[in-house]
Amino acid sequence: MTRPHHRRSIRLPGHDYTIAGAYFITICTNGRECLFGQIIDGEMCLNALGEIVRDEWEKSAAIRAEIEIREYVIMPNHIHTIVMIRWGDPLRGQAGRGDRPVAPTEDRPAARVRPNGPDPKSIGALIAGFKSGVTTRINQYRQTPAAPVWQRTR
Repeated sequence: MTRPHHRRSIRLPGHDYTIAGAYFITICTNGRECLFGQIIDGEMCLNALGEIVRDEWEKSAAIRAEIEIREYVIMPNHIHTIVMIRWGDPLRGQAGRGDRPVAPTEDRPAARVRPNGPDPKSIGALIAGFKSGVTTRINQYRQTPAAPVWQRTR
């Protein structure tokens, strides 16, 4: 009898990933396959798949008012980025509530486990949407329906 595989989260237990702040994120390709281009003379040269990644990453900031992309670099088999979550900032289209609370409040509960996906406006939701968009477009481009593009958390 085969035991089911349980993925282990690498996230900080109990941390609310909707909290305003800077987050350093690395997302790797499935099997660390070099899909997005190559490094030539010390410069990253994106191929068509790398261009899809860049387009979807930049689109992520445009469609999500709560985030700001500070920096990012796409490498042959991964992307590094620094993302700011801005919560309660009226200039970014959020409901202006002043400073974020230092403790959970009634309208801003503590981190919780969501059985059907990540919390809205969280790092998890950002990454899930980005991965989904990239995977859909890359699989259309390569004509490889349902092929994995991204590494899964173990």
